[in-house]
Amino acid sequence: MRGTLLLIETADINDVEAIIELQRIAYQSEAKLYRNWEIPPSTESLNQLSSLFSSHVFLKATVNGRIIGSVRANINNGSCHIGRLIVDPQYQNRGVGTALLGEIECKYSTCRRFELFTGIKSQKNIRLYEKAGYKAYRTEAVSSKLSRICFEKVKQI
Repeated sequence: MRGTLLLIETADINDVEAIIELQRIAYQSEAKLYRNWEIPPSTESLNQLSSLFSSHVFLKATVNGRIIGSVRANINNGSCHIGRLIVDPQYQNRGVGTALLGEIECKYSTCRRFELFTGIKSQKNIRLYEKAGYKAYRTEAVSSKLSRICFEKVKQI
């Protein structure tokens, strides 16, 4: 992002309203793609999101103090589970998602395995994850209308 200072740092509970608002905006394209406005990122409540701050690390990407991206992660069974990588549509395709993904991997640098998923039709997300070194390892049905691809990245020791 030429000429713009992108800052990535740990988010805290005071950022929850801005993150949930951005999440709803960022996932509109996914909801449209799947013709489903009830996808979990669109319906997650402020309380649900707030409760995750005790078990997940949240990062935020800001430009001039405004949150333009976020990602969350937690450890489960020795793997780092990455979720809800979001970027403001006005800042997409400028490296913000790649930067957030790289930073969350750094936060969990002792983890050997990283996992994330996306909808099977979400080609931009699939390309981003593959470019970042993730490999598809499973496809699973979420509902009769939706399947997702699970990706993993395993660090060699």
